[in-house]
Amino acid sequence: MMATIRAAGLGQDVTLLEKKDSVGNKLLLSGKGRCNLTNTEELEYFLKRFSKNGDFLRDAFKKFFNRELMDFFEQRGLKLKIERQMRVFPHTDCSASVLNILKKELEKSGVQVIYKAKVVNVLLSNGQVKAVRLENGKDIVSNKIILACGGASYSFTGSDAAGINIASKLGHSIVPLRPGLVPLDVKQGYPRKLEGLTLRNIKLKFSDGKAQIVSEIGELVFTASGISGPLVITLSGRVIDMLAQNKNVCVEIDFKPALSIEQLDNRLLRELKANVKKSIKNALKELLPLRLIKVFIDAAAIDLLKKCSQITQAEREKIVSLLKGFRMDISGARPIEEGMITRGGVNLKEINPRTMESRLIKGLYFCGEMIDVDADTGGFNLQAAFSTGYLAGESAAKPRDGSQLKAKLFPLTGTVLL
Repeated sequence: MMATIRAAGLGQDVTLLEKKDSVGNKLLLSGKGRCNLTNTEELEYFLKRFSKNGDFLRDAFKKFFNRELMDFFEQRGLKLKIERQMRVFPHTDCSASVLNILKKELEKSGVQVIYKAKVVNVLLSNGQVKAVRLENGKDIVSNKIILACGGASYSFTGSDAAGINIASKLGHSIVPLRPGLVPLDVKQGYPRKLEGLTLRNIKLKFSDGKAQIVSEIGELVFTASGISGPLVITLSGRVIDMLAQNKNVCVEIDFKPALSIEQLDNRLLRELKANVKKSIKNALKELLPLRLIKVFIDAAAIDLLKKCSQITQAEREKIVSLLKGFRMDISGARPIEEGMITRGGVNLKEINPRTMESRLIKGLYFCGEMIDVDADTGGFNLQAAFSTGYLAGESAAKPRDGSQLKAKLFPLTGTVLL
């Protein structure tokens, strides 16, 4: 939508081809329905939040960055607010508010939107685009095409890797698609017993025996098959890369990151002495959530009903050790369909970062999630989509020789044709 709006704003006739019967389906899901549309951090910090290829976005961000994006919406009547970690949301706390602005701008710009128009191929002539072919066999002629089809996650929204597959058929190399910002599965059966339990103010350490990934202090949520929550989601991409190198990856939960082992041992000793006649199960209520205690004590191999006065030094040391490092083995990630974003996509070496045009095919442009860039949660991925869309739309609308472009510009649900 942003690519279309920018191209239309430069005076071009633009047609948006949308595979579904409505636009912006995935946008409605972003930010848990609230749409974390960007982040107000400075450029250098912003780029560091991308997993590896953030520098590719410098030109797009210099053209259209967080302040420009915020101005775009605020000037059209949408009030925004900045929350913790510099995340930007609409004041309404509703993704539909963001989508409505974009839809109104499409209409105002005179963009023709064709719904249920599934593009199956891009046709070429002498190394340049000449048309797109729809599923119904119809060809739409255009010498400028922007593919903005998204990744492979949440395919029910229309983001089903169709655009990436088209790029592959055209000769572009594709970095293998992987889930990003996704829950992780564990081998042990603990999660099934703890599903839905949220742990707050904890810290995680992932390790494969050689390298380590250490989280900040935050939240974890147990799922039916593993772990999720902000800490897990944020680090999931790096953990998946670690698993690709070594299948033996474990995670250790530090339930009390603010306390050293010695401080925690002293606190546990005080609890045991104050509750000599109570069971260890009752004594641990001061240190752990109730639902977690049985699983924890089983892992420590201690009788759940054993009196505090009977706990040996070795057992106390085991409890402290588990409180600082409760271990589970990571078996893998949830499927790409469940990932908030798709990692991988069209190889960046084959895209000009100053224009978003293909280096292989004239008149073909890319933007958004279908290219090989991905970032942490916090508004970074949506900003990348808006910025690359803006740059692609502008670049496609401006003829190389400076003459007036008369061809139509068509964005498809992933494709914009110019």
